[in-house]
Amino acid sequence: MSFDPAIILAALFGYALGSIPFGLVLTKLAGLGDIRNVGSGNIGATNVLRTGNKAIALATLLLDGGKAAAALLITQAIAQTYAPAHALEWSLIAGASAFIGHLYPVWLKFEGGKGVATFIGATLAYDLVLGGVCILAWLLAAAIFRFSSLAALIAAVAGPVYASLYLTNFSALIFALVAALIFWRHKSNIQRLLNGEEPKIGKS
Repeated sequence: MSFDPAIILAALFGYALGSIPFGLVLTKLAGLGDIRNVGSGNIGATNVLRTGNKAIALATLLLDGGKAAAALLITQAIAQTYAPAHALEWSLIAGASAFIGHLYPVWLKFEGGKGVATFIGATLAYDLVLGGVCILAWLLAAAIFRFSSLAALIAAVAGPVYASLYLTNFSALIFALVAALIFWRHKSNIQRLLNGEEPKIGKS
């Protein structure tokens, strides 16, 4: 894929959408305080659930996934009009940038979430089967091992593996980079898993 200045616009658009901290905004609007002072301090849906408000946690999950999907699909729609040959690549860059925006939002001094919902949203918007594979990988791993973090890591690996087998080399590269960031953001969870200290689902 040759470089085009429009790539920068796609990346900035995706980052701007991805950096909206829905978990923080929704918990404050619901009168639940600052989610960064609850549990792990993370702004994602898993930590929002620790407030006890399942509806807000579900809304956070859907919006965190939706912002990556929106960035990807809107960019794809625009690119199909002006540069159809680059629509898939530019939309994937926008989706990946939304993921990065969620991890490192400028509004929160670059301290965001761990990106699992945003990753799933991007995969579903890019390719429904890819998204389904990642969701299935998460569900199976969660059911077998009962660790949300481990399920997230397995789902993250499933993305680039599927993309390398059935999609484009570029998509496989992008999802490999996304998976690497998910592993990086879960480094404390990985250490707890290795130490036998990671809480199982329903126990945290």
